[in-house]
Amino acid sequence: MELVMAILIGVLFTAAVYLILSRSLLKIIIGTGLLSHGAHLLILTMGGLGGLAPPVISEGVTDFADPLPQALILTAIVISFGVTAFMLVMAYRAFAVHKTDDMNQLKGNDEHD
Repeated sequence: MELVMAILIGVLFTAAVYLILSRSLLKIIIGTGLLSHGAHLLILTMGGLGGLAPPVISEGVTDFADPLPQALILTAIVISFGVTAFMLVMAYRAFAVHKTDDMNQLKGNDEHD
């Protein structure tokens, strides 16, 4: 199972880097979302896949799953949702003002500082 997760994480990171290096602002935002999802899966895989161990300690249980990776991922999902929403609003505003989402046309030059 860890091998499948490692391959999936690699595919997500590869697609994210490809999208982040593109010119379109929307593709960059989608790429950062994919990168955060890949990081979430990486943390989950590094924390160990629980198997049959219960997530809480109950009477008579000696082996239990570590809840820390799930808590970290839940917090990271909420933060990445907020950052993605903020980036989408900023991209919408940039498109409304400049009528383009091409990063080469949005960059400043020496004449317009």
